[in-house]
Amino acid sequence: MTYKGLVFFDLDGTLYNEHSRVDPAVAIAVKQLRANHYLPIISTGRSPLEIQEALAITGIDSFIALNGSYIQFEGQPVYQGTIPTKTIEKVVTIAKEAGEAVAFYDEQAIRITNITQAAKDAYAEVNAPVPSVDPEYYLNHPIYMLLILTNDNDAAYATDDLTFYRNTPYSIDTVEKNGSKQTGIKRLLASQGLEGMPTYAFGDGRNDIPMLSYVDYPTAMGNGIPEAKAQAKYITSANVEGGIIEGLRHWKLI
Repeated sequence: MTYKGLVFFDLDGTLYNEHSRVDPAVAIAVKQLRANHYLPIISTGRSPLEIQEALAITGIDSFIALNGSYIQFEGQPVYQGTIPTKTIEKVVTIAKEAGEAVAFYDEQAIRITNITQAAKDAYAEVNAPVPSVDPEYYLNHPIYMLLILTNDNDAAYATDDLTFYRNTPYSIDTVEKNGSKQTGIKRLLASQGLEGMPTYAFGDGRNDIPMLSYVDYPTAMGNGIPEAKAQAKYITSANVEGGIIEGLRHWKLI
């Protein structure tokens, strides 16, 4: 199919409602978007494993997951950005010394070094279960993202070898150096020869800022952080107030 444009959607606080689900009306709007020859693409910090329900209800089959580290286009893997084992070991050591935890993400599973209160709080924040414990999971699997479970110990983990996004008060998304939703979009466009096609994006959080600053038509949710809104050409209503549908109508995509 020849598309008129590409529309990138964050999930939490954007396409999702307050229960981390896609409302039926939003799913219908996304399907109408595709019928109008615009390709909907999920762009999220979540893993492929976590977004299967969203893919099923919306009919979306292209996504940028784990903040740009795992990319799929129309059902086919395009890119996987792994974090070196030695780099992971450094993070795990820092966490252990601080009495904190680290979760490991690949495309099929999520595992965690140990259970802490920050871990319980972080996963409750996104309506997800705390992962199973396997402190050596990273030794035998390619890891695309780490979730550092810490309330305020950010400085201890700082390094130029990784990119960090604090998306909850209890956790930090951690990906390969220069990894972001923006680099994910660039890789997706280049892999499919889609450079120059009109791009739209909807987002609300800190990890959405690189994406919103890059696309042609950025939309921030009404519930978004000020820094995300500062990158937007349109600020729609909140995710729980029909913001996605309002934004799609604003850009005349549905």
